[in-house]
Amino acid sequence: MTVIEPVIGLEVHVELNTCSKLYCSCKNVFGAEPNTNVCPVCLGLPGTLPRLNKQACYYAVKMGQALNCRINMFSRQDRKNYFYPDLPKAYQISQADIPICDRGYLDILVDNEIRRIGITRIHIEEDAGKLIHDEATGDTLCDYNRCGVPLIEIVTEPDLRSSAEARIFLETVRAILRYISISDCKMQEGSIRCDVNVSVHEKDKPLGTRCELKNVNSFSSALRGVEYEIKRQTEIIARGGTVERETRRWDDKNGVSILMRSKENAQDYRFFPEPDLGLIVLDPEAVRQAKSEIPELPDKKMIRYVKEHGLNCSEALIIADSPEKAELYDKCVSLRKCSCRSLANRVVGEITRYMNDTGRAISETGITPENLCGLCAAQENGLISSSGAKIILDELITNGGNTEEIINRLSLVQNSDTVFLSELADRAIALNEKSVKDYRNGKTNALGYLVGQAMKASGGKADPAKLRGILENKLKMEEKQ
Repeated sequence: MTVIEPVIGLEVHVELNTCSKLYCSCKNVFGAEPNTNVCPVCLGLPGTLPRLNKQACYYAVKMGQALNCRINMFSRQDRKNYFYPDLPKAYQISQADIPICDRGYLDILVDNEIRRIGITRIHIEEDAGKLIHDEATGDTLCDYNRCGVPLIEIVTEPDLRSSAEARIFLETVRAILRYISISDCKMQEGSIRCDVNVSVHEKDKPLGTRCELKNVNSFSSALRGVEYEIKRQTEIIARGGTVERETRRWDDKNGVSILMRSKENAQDYRFFPEPDLGLIVLDPEAVRQAKSEIPELPDKKMIRYVKEHGLNCSEALIIADSPEKAELYDKCVSLRKCSCRSLANRVVGEITRYMNDTGRAISETGITPENLCGLCAAQENGLISSSGAKIILDELITNGGNTEEIINRLSLVQNSDTVFLSELADRAIALNEKSVKDYRNGKTNALGYLVGQAMKASGGKADPAKLRGILENKLKMEEKQ
């Protein structure tokens, strides 16, 4: 049986959060009135000269080190020539032959296995403007505020083999950017965008012809685009056809890719060295300084969480994705007061849900490593029930405080007394004859209902595990009689 294998490469464009643009002093901000953050330099007016933003180079070096790249102490800038309304100079200053970083890699976790994805290069370039299409009038408006905003482009080797791997790679890259604080990572504002290259081939045979997807404005649309292209190209091969080298535009609204140009019409960018800018010469001390500022990164954290703490890939990614969540989790683990599993359940579950729902940071709540560990330990030791734990966590988020004091103040200590639990079980059996009958007729989920009724009668203070065991024993004994 023929096995068709997808091959995927990504080109990730990241806007850097410098104060000014790449080659002029215009503000690098989002959301200003159209064409207000512009000047003769970024508009490409005659007689102007660009001047390179030193901070943008420093940020590019930091990302290169985070992705295990070789840092080129000497690199140059080139003109990429093409005509389009969003590019007032009719060329873009980028890097062609000698990028600032190259030959790197990123390890990602896929199904609890490490996959190494090669990084071909990271280069700096300026962004183009933005075209706004007015459907009512049919006009196209040009906003040049984004012209000259500093970008890095991260180009991978064709090492990805599924949309799932592409998703994990993109999410890991985004998390790294957050950790080293070189981009705000606001996808809704276009801070991260990507082009996708997809091909398919029979496994163990030469790679197929790749197609490039443009206009991919979110990670989710990138994944939909990858899956669509894999399906489209596989169907062409199944029909005996040949996949043509094409650049295609992704239409996320309709979920299809549309031909933009074929290989024969491919754009010749006519790269040549930028005559108005000299070589980029990096200061060795600045390169060392950039490396010293890099903390333990999320890719390393995820591998540690899976290998040492027994978490799955999804849990590890959710925790490591946010520096604040990872810091809370790591500090809790270092206290050694409860299991990693209990901590992960809280951070991945209620705490992440609260952050997503409210947009608030952990630092804006009353949660601390000490009181979160106290909560997890209390539940592990049977002092409180799961419902009691949720009440306490809500209290910690809202007001903070000491876990033990909250347990006592709200009378949430779990009752494990056998006599008390036995009385609750007898009452639940007596008041729920239908559920008892269902259980004896093989409907084992009826036991859960009986436990719930008994817990309700206890005000949530009964030990649910012990209560369940007592109920089960009583039902089996009555059945024998």
